[in-house]
Amino acid sequence: MSSIRDVARLAGVSPATVSRVINGTANVSPERRDQVLRAISQTGFVPNEVARSLFKKSSKSIGLIIPNIRNPFFTQLAQVVDAVARQYGHHFLLCNVGTDLDEERTALQMLAALNTDGVVIASSNEEIQADLSRYKMPIVVIDALFETPDVNAYIYCDFYRGGQLAAQHLTECGCRSIVCIRGPQNLYSARARYQGYRDFCRAHGIQERVADCEYDFYSGLEAAERLLDRYPNTDGIIACNDLVAISIYKILHKRRISVPKQIQLIGFDDIALASVVSPELTTIHQPIREMGIQATKLILEPPIPPKSGQQHILPVSLVPRETTCWKKDA
Repeated sequence: MSSIRDVARLAGVSPATVSRVINGTANVSPERRDQVLRAISQTGFVPNEVARSLFKKSSKSIGLIIPNIRNPFFTQLAQVVDAVARQYGHHFLLCNVGTDLDEERTALQMLAALNTDGVVIASSNEEIQADLSRYKMPIVVIDALFETPDVNAYIYCDFYRGGQLAAQHLTECGCRSIVCIRGPQNLYSARARYQGYRDFCRAHGIQERVADCEYDFYSGLEAAERLLDRYPNTDGIIACNDLVAISIYKILHKRRISVPKQIQLIGFDDIALASVVSPELTTIHQPIREMGIQATKLILEPPIPPKSGQQHILPVSLVPRETTCWKKDA
């Protein structure tokens, strides 16, 4: 394998000049730069990225930690972070850790060891917040809100308003027995969505009906079966996310319950799949693309905000489609 000295010897320059060309750390005349680049091509020299990252304290990379790559919400988020990182000349490192807190901690340690220029983390473990203050690299928490200020920023949507909008829409569509399938209550995103539904019900004299569920398809199947057995008069369902809403529709279809004639259904997230399934899913839109862009730019665009836990709250909106009885001309 060729070394930097081999390149320097062939180009007729010093190893320091070769290093300057590779790292862009100082001005080199166009003539010498061309000599070095030709020598690199001829020798097949490959710079040691690990060594360079240790020297520059930067690996020109950004990390994303997510709990479930099978959830289309996180797939879409990863695509956005990757695309923005590439625009800034950075590599993209994806860590799919599930709900395992130890895996999440290991991912953070690995990204720090690689001199990653920053990490976007979408965590399903609020316990991870105790670890975040240990790292000097920029950290942006997305789709969640912790108590610690030891991160550069939080980016999340107005989950509470989303829960209210979902309950309001089903009520306006004529539903009188609405069940909220709420996500894991140890997560801020799930708590806030449920609280929005709960407060709307209390303000309008509507009886609260709840079923618990994880943020995944198979948990949604089980929750739907329990819900229908416990609340047989249900005429409206608010799902904790779109993936769960799709699994609920599967059970309703299996039981020959018509949507939206007998039961109306609304999801949360507005993943790409929501407008592709049939019937198309009414949902609460989260601006996934805007969240990913903003999170990545906070890390890669100077000045990087200090670790003060500043919050960026993005608005949500209702997207009425075919699983609710809305009027286009209303």
